[in-house]
Amino acid sequence: MKIICISASEVPSTKANSIQVMKACQALAELGHEIRLYVPVVEGSRLKVESHGSNKPSTFNLSASSGQALPTFYGLRTSFPVEWLPASPRLRRFDFAWRAVRRAQKLEADAVYVWLPQAALFAVWRELPVLYELHGPPEGKLGPMLFRSFLRSPVKKRLLPITQALADMLQQDYPFTLHTPHSTLTISPNGVDLERYRRLPAAADARRELGLPDALTVGYTGHLYPGRGTALLVELAQRFPRVRFLWVGGRPQDVVEWRSRLAAQEIINVKLAGFVENSRLPGYQAACDVLLMPYERAISGSSGGNSAAYASPMKMFEYMACGRAVISSDLPVIREVLNERNAVLCPPEDADAWDRALAALLADPAKRDTLAKQALADVQQYTWAERARRAMEGFSGQ
Repeated sequence: MKIICISASEVPSTKANSIQVMKACQALAELGHEIRLYVPVVEGSRLKVESHGSNKPSTFNLSASSGQALPTFYGLRTSFPVEWLPASPRLRRFDFAWRAVRRAQKLEADAVYVWLPQAALFAVWRELPVLYELHGPPEGKLGPMLFRSFLRSPVKKRLLPITQALADMLQQDYPFTLHTPHSTLTISPNGVDLERYRRLPAAADARRELGLPDALTVGYTGHLYPGRGTALLVELAQRFPRVRFLWVGGRPQDVVEWRSRLAAQEIINVKLAGFVENSRLPGYQAACDVLLMPYERAISGSSGGNSAAYASPMKMFEYMACGRAVISSDLPVIREVLNERNAVLCPPEDADAWDRALAALLADPAKRDTLAKQALADVQQYTWAERARRAMEGFSGQ
């Protein structure tokens, strides 16, 4: 199929939503679909791309032979064209969505795959079949109205909420009939590229390759936004002074701030690696003996909000694929994937419980190995490729 993907994510960007969009598009391309991704260039953006005039998009082809850094930046191996279209913040991306959908129609797309409600609604207005990936419920003053209008359209559509919890929220707030000739729903959790996690070195070897101390190492990868459990990470580092803690990720300003705060508290067993290109991330995760996912009861994303009730963290699937033991906050939505057989689950923000769990795992290599092997077996169903296959299964543009 010829599929036009439309996302409001910034590209390139270190934000999780940007990485997720790129991985989803790559997976669709690897299934053999003809993919083209439209993303916005916001007024004032410093992004440098080839300009073709005011009425044409700027284009960058994600090809490893192009000599550009985006494939490495996102850890991609399959090329697909990306086009940047103008987007005015004053128009709340409506102008961008309208341009993108019109281009999809001119290209005679078989379907559009979207992440934003404006594009979903404009596409059904243009009678284009829509796959609409949702990472949260409709927000703001216009979001619910746009979503209801989209649902009422008789045009072929498929909702792709990232968790069952989110699907249940949507069904409760916006009752709609599923599994009709024109309306279906498929749960689409985030995923992992297993090829990038095959043949990883042992933890000690990975540390050696990265120049890290040869000591028991506990890792965290991801942003340092509120709700990600940074206070708990600091508490654990203080309680385990002989263990090395590796934090990977975070915006530059957040990394600088945390380095200063750790130094002020004289905490010397934490290394902040900062942002690491996605292609190099598995090596850093492999350097750890235990990986932590200490989400709090309220989780903020790059655009704010609280996703604790419906999140599908990409790091969860990466951790599972890494072959390392995982300790995670015990949130109901996390249990859609993790359980006591493939991870250790602790109450959010309970430092004493996390202390006990970490101490027990560090003292028990056999337990770490058992959990890691089960997690690796369970994550096989959560690849980006399998996710794309399920999303497209039985869906055609006819």
